[in-house]
Amino acid sequence: MERFNIERKLNLQKTLERKSVFLFGPRQTGKSWLIRQTLGKELSYNLLDSDVMLKLSRSPNLMREEMTEQTQLIVIDEVQRLPQLLETVHLMIEEYGVRFLLTSSSARKLRRGGVNLLGGRALQRNLHPFVMKELEDRFDLLKSINIGLLPSIYFSKDAVEDLKAYTGVYLKEEIAAEGLTRNLPAFSRFLTVAALCNARQLNISKIANDAQVARTTIQEYFGILRDTLIGYELPAWRETVKRKAAVSSKFYLFDTGVARILQNRSEIHAGTPEFGDALETYFCHELRSYADYCGGMSLHYWRSTTGYEVDFILDGRAAIEVKGTGQIQPCDLKPLRALREENLFEKYIVVSMDDRPRQIDGIRIYPWRQFLAMLWNNEI
Repeated sequence: MERFNIERKLNLQKTLERKSVFLFGPRQTGKSWLIRQTLGKELSYNLLDSDVMLKLSRSPNLMREEMTEQTQLIVIDEVQRLPQLLETVHLMIEEYGVRFLLTSSSARKLRRGGVNLLGGRALQRNLHPFVMKELEDRFDLLKSINIGLLPSIYFSKDAVEDLKAYTGVYLKEEIAAEGLTRNLPAFSRFLTVAALCNARQLNISKIANDAQVARTTIQEYFGILRDTLIGYELPAWRETVKRKAAVSSKFYLFDTGVARILQNRSEIHAGTPEFGDALETYFCHELRSYADYCGGMSLHYWRSTTGYEVDFILDGRAAIEVKGTGQIQPCDLKPLRALREENLFEKYIVVSMDDRPRQIDGIRIYPWRQFLAMLWNNEI
């Protein structure tokens, strides 16, 4: 498949030179492929293979028996399917100094299985769907917004059907199969509710009232989305003094295509209100991926209690507003101007559909593609 020629921005080899690594990422983000392409023929165990899983469940010491004096790294793919292996992993790190690469698409099952046994012996890294910098000239903005950036789907000949299968089979049936929820029909209905909350402040009580479901159940369901890495919360920036800041997080699904399908939306076109929301979700993905891949930077949003809102605060340095339109006018800059009164950040930026960069009253306006090129070149 064409995607096999694409170099991912996450540098696994460099990280593994230091210590063992937990590599987290939703299914089909390319964890297994990245391992095969970058690590070569290491001793590896894929727990999606039922035979491999059965052998290791019966005899975890099989890893010790199969390693040689030359073994420096062992890979366990989808380790959450057999979390008791972590006891053996812990022992082998201590006794043999061997490093492990442990991939997982469910943080919840690992926590239940005792991931803390490894203490500080393993670093955590996250693999996200494709970003523009990885795809280069293969990248298409409208395509990315409509079908998302999961590697297996982006290059699929039947992307829409594959995306429907992903949201239908994986997000519902596999989550149930992992034992994360006992009420699959209620969880399936919740997925649509969660998708409609995409890029919005979370109000658990209101969602529970609207859905006529207990507040604790809604909290549990959002927890499942976070732990299976399908959704995440963007925390509020609270350091403003002149304007009181909201404290609630915003919720995002991890992929624009997944969000669109779960929202039951038809194809999204530029210039529509839906395009603006989807563009914000896409940029949250790019910024979050950049923050993870380039050293664990922080990412927030800011909203005042009087309604001013700036989409993203990157690493406490840059305030970034994303607009799905061109021809940005001074009236579009009110939220950034309000935030600038606090004198907290180095840069105030609008990312838009404009053709050329410009500046209004010290606020920089960049075409979306130029902004992303500058971001990945560490120029923001």
